[in-house]
Amino acid sequence: MTLAVGLAGAGRRGTGVHAPAIAACSGIRLAAVWGRTPALVRNLAERYDVPGFTRYVDFLAQCDAVTFAVPPVVQADLAESAAQARKPMLLERPLAGDLAGAERVTDAVISAKVVSQLALTWRYSVAVREFVEVVAPRAWPQGGSGRVISGVLAHPDRSSPWQIERGVLMAHGPDLVDLLDAVLGRVLGVRAHGDPGGWVGLMLEHEGGHFSEVSLYASVEGQADRAEAEVVGPGGTADVDCTTAVGPDTFETMYDEFAVAVEAGNEPDLDVRRGLHLQQILDNAETDLYRGM
Repeated sequence: MTLAVGLAGAGRRGTGVHAPAIAACSGIRLAAVWGRTPALVRNLAERYDVPGFTRYVDFLAQCDAVTFAVPPVVQADLAESAAQARKPMLLERPLAGDLAGAERVTDAVISAKVVSQLALTWRYSVAVREFVEVVAPRAWPQGGSGRVISGVLAHPDRSSPWQIERGVLMAHGPDLVDLLDAVLGRVLGVRAHGDPGGWVGLMLEHEGGHFSEVSLYASVEGQADRAEAEVVGPGGTADVDCTTAVGPDTFETMYDEFAVAVEAGNEPDLDVRRGLHLQQILDNAETDLYRGM
């Protein structure tokens, strides 16, 4: 059975990432496109020969499941409506614009008992999975670090307005915090310092008495992006380059696994609950940042 997926979002990420990934997945077909800008919706819908909608309720009626490529604050409202319509969903990160929105989405998804999956793209790559499941455990990790250095916020053609508004913590924090949480243990606490619009540093406390440090900066000009994580322990060190780990096959894997989860009715590990956990960490970090300004 082929899963009919509707794409909510006709902007850069929808057209450049999600639509091509859906088209490349054998178990999924693009069933409809929704957006608030008629011209963008029409262009994307015509490219894939599917109906386009600016009325969300009409869009939901055309699909079995929904994938989102919209700003976090918009995703929260749309996802809640999708859950009420009993639609499985693939959610972007961060889950919502704030913790209250993330809690609302999580409650709606759990109440509706629909499958949810989070687009933490690093975690669908072969290299990162090998790091999490095989390489990092060999080090018996006691601590670690991670950093993301990019030019996303320095180049408007690479960023979304919401990323510029919220800064590097929300733009890059979810993926890196998730990865360190996966290899060092559940994050129990966070301290943050820096400038939301510039460099941000985090100290994460993990269960088991482990700690990790995070460095985030997204305003570099004229330099290739870098994203990496490292752990250290009695068994030595282990690291992974997340920049080179993600490619078209990563998104295809993400959608293949989403289709399998929906068909089986099984909740993936990277579900809405994972999104809420990350949102709680980022919300605490953001509060700490602004308190220190």
